[in-house]
Amino acid sequence: MSNSVLQNAADLSRAGRFAEAAQLYGDILKSNPRHFEALHALGLLHYRSGRLEEAERLIGQAVQVNPGAADALYNRASLLMRMNRLPEAVECFGRAIAVKPDYAEAIGNRGAVMLRMGRAAEGLADFTRLTALRPTLPHGWGNQGGALLMLGRAGDALQSFDKALSLKADVAEFWKGRAGALAGLKRESEALIAMDRALSLEPKNPELLYRRADLLFAMNRNLDAARAYEAFLAVMPDHAQGWNMRGVALAGLKRQADALGSFEKATALDPGHADAWNNRANILFELKRFEEAARAYEQVLKLEPDLPYAEGFLIQCRTRICDWSHLDEDRRRLSAGLAQGKRIIDPQGNLAISRSPEDQLQCARIFMADEQAGPALWRGERYRHERIRVAYLTADFRPHPVAFLAAGVFEHHDRSRFETFGVSFGAWGESEIRTRIMAAFERFHDARAMTDAAVAAMLKEMEIDVAVDLMGFTEGCRPAILAQRAAPVQVNFLGFPGTVGAKDMDYILADRIVIPDDQRRFYSEEVVYLPDQYQANDSKRRVAEATPTRAEAGLPETGFVFCCFNNNHKITPEMFGIWMRLLAGVEGSVFWLLEDSPAVAANLRREARARGVDPGRLIFAPRTTPPEHLARQKFADLFLDTSPYTAHTTCSDALWVGLPVVTFLGPTFAARVAGSLLHAAGMPELVTRSPEEYESLALHLARDPKALAAVKAKLRANRDVCALFDTARFTRHLERAFTAMVERRQMGLAPASFGVESSA
Repeated sequence: MSNSVLQNAADLSRAGRFAEAAQLYGDILKSNPRHFEALHALGLLHYRSGRLEEAERLIGQAVQVNPGAADALYNRASLLMRMNRLPEAVECFGRAIAVKPDYAEAIGNRGAVMLRMGRAAEGLADFTRLTALRPTLPHGWGNQGGALLMLGRAGDALQSFDKALSLKADVAEFWKGRAGALAGLKRESEALIAMDRALSLEPKNPELLYRRADLLFAMNRNLDAARAYEAFLAVMPDHAQGWNMRGVALAGLKRQADALGSFEKATALDPGHADAWNNRANILFELKRFEEAARAYEQVLKLEPDLPYAEGFLIQCRTRICDWSHLDEDRRRLSAGLAQGKRIIDPQGNLAISRSPEDQLQCARIFMADEQAGPALWRGERYRHERIRVAYLTADFRPHPVAFLAAGVFEHHDRSRFETFGVSFGAWGESEIRTRIMAAFERFHDARAMTDAAVAAMLKEMEIDVAVDLMGFTEGCRPAILAQRAAPVQVNFLGFPGTVGAKDMDYILADRIVIPDDQRRFYSEEVVYLPDQYQANDSKRRVAEATPTRAEAGLPETGFVFCCFNNNHKITPEMFGIWMRLLAGVEGSVFWLLEDSPAVAANLRREARARGVDPGRLIFAPRTTPPEHLARQKFADLFLDTSPYTAHTTCSDALWVGLPVVTFLGPTFAARVAGSLLHAAGMPELVTRSPEEYESLALHLARDPKALAAVKAKLRANRDVCALFDTARFTRHLERAFTAMVERRQMGLAPASFGVESSA
């Protein structure tokens, strides 16, 4: 009876009458609960109908009845794989293979499960066995390629995918795998062709669209990548990471507003997407929308408290708008985090907050540890050039303080002894200063589209003797270029007032004020002391002929004008307290400041009121062109410096137009620059040693018109004869420094600190 019923049930199943077939199998099992064929067949019916748990239970009972039934073991393993019970699936496929060693389907599926579990080596063993058994099975070769790719064996993977494609060329998965292998071999252009072949077969496949976009992004083709992410998002509009990556690509194109829109979309779709929140915060920071950026960073830190540098940028958002409500705690937390080796703040942001040269060195070292560098490109070769080849690297060959300071130096280089190269990786734009700088170099390279490795290789190919980093950690910097040891001598100069903490940066150019001998231990570089000042200056700086009236500048018609035209984030509550006491001590005086945002003005006026000073005595000036800014400074009487980040270019600006600057020497490079410049201008009497002395001197000069007039007269007399603005003299000192550095290398000597003799 059982055999005939079993046959009828099988016939009904083949006819698609599954319910009737299931009824008959059930009848058999009522009579014989251990009937292997009925258990197995009924389990398969449940499998087809999607009742996986019941199917697995029945087929599991079947293999208990007959442990040697390879097909039943295979079917149960397939069920377990579909139910994501992967370790059990591996064990069950293994039992099927033990019964039937040439069971190709079981071997292939076990390999697939191994890949899903991340056990690529074991998966590869199964696929290698499968291709030996079934050499004409395309998917065996394709899966083997996938396993090899997971193991990082891109070359072998490519061979496997090519074999799969030779057997069946119309499988998108194989083309996708080939693209992945080619990308792993850094053959990105070929990888893109393979990915496009995959998409020709499956044009709306979301994974292929996304991978194509990722590939374009990896190739630094940001515009194409942004469009590719848009094509993906047309298919998957609610994909938060797709919007996030579109934003990253647009940010790379400096399309901040469009990027911000993408990050906002990403965070709306996935409020827990920490990376998208961080990208959103970073764009808001770049756009100087610091209050919004702060809120975004707060959200980042809720989601991922240890995300590198997020806390530091939150703190900087506050200092950028002069919100000092958390500053004492922020300072303590930053110092503690740096001591623990945390990536808590970037070195540039740390300058305005830290008073510790030790912390600044630690911060730089932590930051540079993230810069991955391959083998050194320069390996001790001795170049023999008639002229020393010097390359200056920066993103700031544009209207920028570094460009304004250094343009004259580039023009004054002795071309009989030095061959100069400009390497620019900043935003392109026509400007008077850029045109002037490009003309000053013998060779100028626009390296915006080049990778760090490509720029480093170019420097090596050109046999540059001295590579000069003019940026350090300032915005747009690319420290990974010189981390690859692109030149025999590598120098940190001008753009960043501190150490870069990098083992491949040989020297830092300084003077004995910004880096006293007892502070050299806080610098990873060897210190080269220039005789007058470390800062370059341009004796051609132009002052606008037309200037506004006091009223047009927002100033009262009479009264003493204190000023500070440093960036707002350099202002600290300690310095502001001194300023407000000075206002209180000088009747009718006002304080003239730059205004980078309405929030700055609001916060500083609130702080003034809290100190008993009429907020109306704070006057805020908008940004303008350098010549116009220089011209309007004639209305100021005394420039009061900040600390621990003093005036740098702004100090030189003030001294150039005859405006005295009062500063005091702090503990770090950044805290001593203005002191260096005042000494070079022949005005050491304006350099004080403490906040108390600083306040006393400022009050004295504000209350004694004769004393102030004498200071101004001396400053005017010094301008055209002092070392500070003698560009030719500074350039000769710089060239002596470069010559000595190169000679040491040529003699096989390691970098060492030294001083340059004065040409006076």
